[in-house]
Parts: sequence; C-alpha cells; structure tokens
Amino acid sequence: MAAFSVADVKALREKTGAGMMDAKKALEEANGDIEAAVDALRAKGLATAQKKSSRTAAEGLVGVAVAGTKGVAVEVNSETDFVAKNDKFQDFVRKTTEVALGVDSDDVEALKGAAYPDGGTVADKLTDNVATIGENQQIRRMKTVAVSNGVIVPYMHNAAAPNLGKIGVLVALESDASADVLEPLGKQLAMHIAAAFPQALTAEELDADVIERERKIAAEKAAESGKPENVQEKMVEGAIKKFAKENALLSQVFVMDNKTPIADVVAAAGKEAGTTITLKDYVRFQLGEGIEKEESDFAAEVAAAVGG
Repeated sequence: MAAFSVADVKALREKTGAGMMDAKKALEEANGDIEAAVDALRAKGLATAQKKSSRTAAEGLVGVAVAGTKGVAVEVNSETDFVAKNDKFQDFVRKTTEVALGVDSDDVEALKGAAYPDGGTVADKLTDNVATIGENQQIRRMKTVAVSNGVIVPYMHNAAAPNLGKIGVLVALESDASADVLEPLGKQLAMHIAAAFPQALTAEELDADVIERERKIAAEKAAESGKPENVQEKMVEGAIKKFAKENALLSQVFVMDNKTPIADVVAAAGKEAGTTITLKDYVRFQLGEGIEKEESDFAAEVAAAVGG
C-alpha cells in the first residue's frame, strides 16, 4: 500500500510544478515525506521553481491598516472565494484589521480577545459570522510594523476593496524626510515586494533551517557534477550566496529597472532628499500561502497512478 495519498501527490505538484509521475516516484522514494520529495525533485532539476508559495490555495482576504507610524496586516481565511466577496465578511476583515492596530503583539489569540467595534469580542463576531454566513472562517495570522519617525506605506495587490485583497504589503521607512518623499518611495518598494517575494529583510535574517536545506540541495547537485571536492565546496558556497542575494529584500534587484539593488535604491532616495532613509521592516502577506485545499478533479487525475 502506498505510503502517501492522492492529496500528497497534489501537494507535491503544487509545491514544485513537477509532473504527476515524477511526483509519485519522488514520494515513493521518500516514503511519503513531502518535504524530502521536494528536495529530491529540486536536486534532480525536476522542480520548476525554488518555491511555489505563490500558488495559493485558501480563500478569504488580507487586510492592511495604518495609523500614524504603525501598521498591521491580517489574514482571514474562508472556504470559498464567494464568501470573500460577501459584504459582511469584508466588513469583518476591515474592522478586525483596524482592531489589530491596538493589539500589543502579533498574537492571533490576543486579537480574538480584543473588543470588536459592534460589541463583544473579535472572536464573538467571528463565531457569529460563521453561523450567519454558513461557512468556516478563521483568523490565520497578523504582523505589525512600526517606526519612531517616518512612514508606514500600505499597498494592496489584486484589491477586492480598499485595503482588502489577495496580497497585502506594508513598508516601514524610518527617516526625517517628508511624507511627500517617503510615500512614493514606499509605494515603489511595496510593489517590488509584492512581485519579488523576499523571505527576509537581510541575508543574515534568512531562516537558518531554510539556508541549511538549500545547502544540502546544492551539495547534492555539486556531487552529481563529478568535480573535485574543493570545487564542489565552492559550488555550494556560490549557490548559497546566490540564494541569499535573491531572497533578502535589501540585496534583491529592483523590479522597476532590473539592475539596482534595493539597498542602493533606498540610499539614492536618501541622498536626493538630503537625509538618511532606512528601510526598517516590511510585511508581505499573500492569501493562503502554505495552505492546501482539496480539488476533487485533481484526485480523479492521479488516483490511478497512486493506486488509491
């Protein structure tokens, strides 16, 4: 009996873009371990991208809100896109995001326990929504950014309504420069972040587990080259440096001109403004990233291959 299911094959294909039979074989060799199968497919060059988090599955909305020098993004999930278009649901996401501005941490449970504008708590209103709309909903996550002096610039890609949509971005710029200077810069940076999907602000802040995983994959590829060990080591280090450069926001190449590192874009703006501008932090929430959803038509496609 297979050590994995139809849903596992589907999940692997969504993560890697690999073909059905390649995904099935990788899962067989990995004894059903999806992450190990992803790494194996990437090492063999069968995965079409480093990460397919942009292939979102869950429905719902991302909300962003800014008050002064503080901003917050909140993701609220629903089962269907139909509910995400519901005025009642949109009103809930909007008000909940505004409530989140007053929460002292990024703890979703603390947000649920906060007072809701229409009475009761956010959790009470969520429960009422589920009962009224007739579909499961959940507050998945939130993140706050703030500066002591400067601006927080919000941006919503694929907006369903003002400050509500599929990809929400916040850019935190610390500076004495005027809002007339900072807000256009923040908008351009936010559009870059939406498109380029950075994983951290700097290379040093990239997740250590992610870097280790990349190192193992690079080592497998280097070993397959058959080159001397010292050359393989240089290949691995080169691959890690390339990964860090492409996934840390400040070292990413600006999508607007396809040549200037983001750090240089910010420095140039500061020089022109006659004062220092620091990109202190950012948020990028893409609806449903990392969440799987069932697709019955896909099950029919692979059931025979998996044997169940």
